[in-house]
Amino acid sequence: MTAVAGTPAAFRAACDDARRRGLRVGLVPTMGALHEGHLSLVDAARARASFVAVTIFVNPLQFAPTDDLDRYPRTFDADLASCAARGVDVVFAPAPDAMYPPGFQTHVAVGDLTEPLEGAFRPGHFDGVTTVVAKLFNLAGPCVACFGRKDYQQQLVLRRMAYDLDLPVEVVSLPIVREPDGLARSSRNRYLSAEERTRACAIVQGLRAAWDAFDGGERDVRALTALCRAPVDAAFDAIDYVATRDPETLAPVDRAQERAALLVAAHLGPTRLIDNVVLGEEPRP
Repeated sequence: MTAVAGTPAAFRAACDDARRRGLRVGLVPTMGALHEGHLSLVDAARARASFVAVTIFVNPLQFAPTDDLDRYPRTFDADLASCAARGVDVVFAPAPDAMYPPGFQTHVAVGDLTEPLEGAFRPGHFDGVTTVVAKLFNLAGPCVACFGRKDYQQQLVLRRMAYDLDLPVEVVSLPIVREPDGLARSSRNRYLSAEERTRACAIVQGLRAAWDAFDGGERDVRALTALCRAPVDAAFDAIDYVATRDPETLAPVDRAQERAALLVAAHLGPTRLIDNVVLGEEPRP
């Protein structure tokens, strides 16, 4: 049976009790609206730990005033049922004022990794992410934490944060889970109309074009980026970035080496989608 912890103290107690019983804690932080991508992280945590905790918290700190905080899907009953079906031991579902009580004024910030890409287009976003995840890591205690690679920059930032702050957390990043047509699974996909859903596949078409070229020997970053961008330009209403970067630092590169991260963020109406592939490392999207 899946227990529900509504307060930080209750969640900490559940994780501490699991360790006292000799169990390793596996942590899956989410904002809810769970789909198979999230549930694949639950399965990964279960493979690495004997006590699995899922957090469901729509974190207001990582949303800008122009973002979709009020619109973000909240499906707690369905999420809890999904967690129970996957054998999750505890779900932590706090209210915002439990995480950020009156007078809250402490934030965690990571440096260079947060500045490009998502950081440039969503100022303050990563400070919100690192602050809430640092709190979740602190409450869960020593654990293995599973994140998806769809948020590629985020998992690099969280790995950096855990390392720099000597947090007793093993950060594991897992492959993107895709729909049969290749679209990356996302809670925001439910916003798309049928027509927008068809157009959304232009992202994976662009990633595949670049992947094929890289596989064929192309290493010029401008060429790879242009191949990816062309179908996205044709189908999406606006593009924040299509960028080929160093896969560890996200620094710009002129020529791809053995590996290169190709990352995309673009808009269909009010819906913003992100996707990526690490060329030379991951299979064709």
